[in-house]
Amino acid sequence: MSPRGVAIPDLRERLFDAAERVLAREGPAALTSRAVTGEAGCAKGVLHTHFDGLDAFIAELVLDRFARTAQKAAGLPGRAGSSTVPANLTAVALALLESLDPTVVGLAMTRADASLRIRTALADGAPGFAAIEESVTAYLDAEVRLGRLAAATDGAAVALALVGTVHHLLMTGWGEAPDPRERVERLVALLVGTATAQA
Repeated sequence: MSPRGVAIPDLRERLFDAAERVLAREGPAALTSRAVTGEAGCAKGVLHTHFDGLDAFIAELVLDRFARTAQKAAGLPGRAGSSTVPANLTAVALALLESLDPTVVGLAMTRADASLRIRTALADGAPGFAAIEESVTAYLDAEVRLGRLAAATDGAAVALALVGTVHHLLMTGWGEAPDPRERVERLVALLVGTATAQA
């Protein structure tokens, strides 16, 4: 347990990681500020010292994970011409799909204040699906210029189809449905196959 008044390095990340462990192990009903701080080995009140309540904390957790994926996707245009188009697209799609445990997404969607905070932040420009879509579009356009995709490829439409589908899979959770990673791989193969068939 960290002593009171002593700064904790990477506190946000420590609390976020702790919350994900609690949710994975015990489910949404077990997520309380006390459970999170106990799992993180922090003083009981530290979460409320740094966040405006549990809903704000959950929203920040979701936004942080989306921002991480957006940062990964930002490097995608620089990969144009390397590896294969399907491999590059699949990597960023799976990074988004696996950015959050479905339990975290479900919790955020069922808590009205957390959901509103997330939607507001994304609308105000917080990095998320729109930023990922822009990066995928820029990547596809670069591959078109290199001749690895057909000149008629609509990069923005392909990016929308890919990111929109992954968003749907992420938000609806895995449950008893088929493994969404396989569905993402099939979608990428279809989208890239259509684009290369036009060449």
